[in-house]
Amino acid sequence: MTFPRASGILLHPTCLPGQFGIGDLGQGAYDFIDFLERSGQTLWQILPLGPTGYEHSPYIMNFSAFAGNPLLISLEKLAAEGLLEADKLAPLAPGERSDQVDFNRVVPHKTAYLQQAFKQFQPSPAYEEFCQSQGYWLDDYVLFMALLEANDGQEWNQWEPSIARREPEAIATQTAALKIEIAYHRFVQFKFFEQWKALRAYANQKNIKIVGDISIYVCYNSADVWADPDCFKLDPETLASQYIAGVPPDYFSATGQLWGNPIYNWEHLQKTGFEWWVKRFRATLEYADLVRVDHFRAFEAYWQVPGGEETAMNGEWIEAPGVEFFETLGDRLGELPVLAEDLGIITPEVEALRDRFAFPGMKILMFAFGNDPNNPYLPHQYVRNCAVYPGTHDNDTVVGWWQRASAEEKQFLARYFGYESPEQITEINWLLLRAAYASVADLAVVQLQDVLGLDNSGRMNDPSTNAGNWRWRYTDSAVLSEALAERLRGVTQLYSR
Repeated sequence: MTFPRASGILLHPTCLPGQFGIGDLGQGAYDFIDFLERSGQTLWQILPLGPTGYEHSPYIMNFSAFAGNPLLISLEKLAAEGLLEADKLAPLAPGERSDQVDFNRVVPHKTAYLQQAFKQFQPSPAYEEFCQSQGYWLDDYVLFMALLEANDGQEWNQWEPSIARREPEAIATQTAALKIEIAYHRFVQFKFFEQWKALRAYANQKNIKIVGDISIYVCYNSADVWADPDCFKLDPETLASQYIAGVPPDYFSATGQLWGNPIYNWEHLQKTGFEWWVKRFRATLEYADLVRVDHFRAFEAYWQVPGGEETAMNGEWIEAPGVEFFETLGDRLGELPVLAEDLGIITPEVEALRDRFAFPGMKILMFAFGNDPNNPYLPHQYVRNCAVYPGTHDNDTVVGWWQRASAEEKQFLARYFGYESPEQITEINWLLLRAAYASVADLAVVQLQDVLGLDNSGRMNDPSTNAGNWRWRYTDSAVLSEALAERLRGVTQLYSR
């Protein structure tokens, strides 16, 4: 599917300002949408919205591929409903860095208020309709979360065997025993999606589309794997992952990236008509207008590493039924508004799969300046049906990258844009933003950090490390000034975005 010429900003909701140490779906989110409108942007790209676990990666450690993150619920909106007392909402004082989410403090602080709100909540027709329409994933998820808490966070294959294997009598017993805990998690999901639905409607009214994100893999310790173990390659005796996901050595890491997620049992998925995946895409399209498919190449072939390995080096490529999968998905859901994240080790077969379905691929300007005029990331090499980014959440900020770029990269970039030397370049972030917006690429997306001109301190994720990522945020909507909106709108209009 091709898209009309447009531009937008990449920003995860956790990065928004708010009183409680993390961005949420309250006023800060509405202010950001207003900024998008004032600056002429029509896309807001987010990361996966699921509930996060260890290190709070939206991609690797979600407890569900369907559920929403409770930490994004606006407490002020709950107070406006009468579920909390507004004058008793205590802001969370900034930690050592006000521009970082301190999850160790945020989680207990917000959870306590969510539990208070739950005690005041009375089911409504809207709540009952939500529970019924979303029951296909919600019932398993809320029971899983209640069981996870009852088992002190242990991985589900370490639970009582009858529960781990979902024996009906044991499940019925636990469902009755954990009735209150299950009800709490239903309430939280209802409020998350109620608030998100209202926010998306506000964006759509302003002609702004949400670009959602489907992470290719799911977390082992999740409702997804516990509820549908046949969809994954698990050891029949221990129920542990026989194989785990990652990528071989690449630009980001000499030993590859070992993500630890279980590998899909594509043979079983084929036999079911890819039903689990159809449900996942359908659920995502209920809260997003477009969908970026993370690690798209794994639908053609994926890197499979034996369980227990400490690096991703000792893996192998296994073919996946990508053509059959996307044909089935299109038959079930209609034209697919998909953007393919086709970065990394991309083969002609991966490109053929992408192009067969006319999915736009991705171009990253930071990858372009290696002194090779034939580099596919240089703007003069682009086709229209692609999306260009100065950098994504997996890259440094443009300013941070420029500060660390080699002399050769800097000189090539300067020559490419008509400068005699790199010293003549004063605002590298705006130079790359203009290059992206001026290109023939149908879609151009820039991180908010790069609009703001932040250095490495604004980096969202470093794929070569596990700890300390996914924490950046801005703390005051005032940084989204009218002058900044006017400048961005000028570039957007100049290049017909």
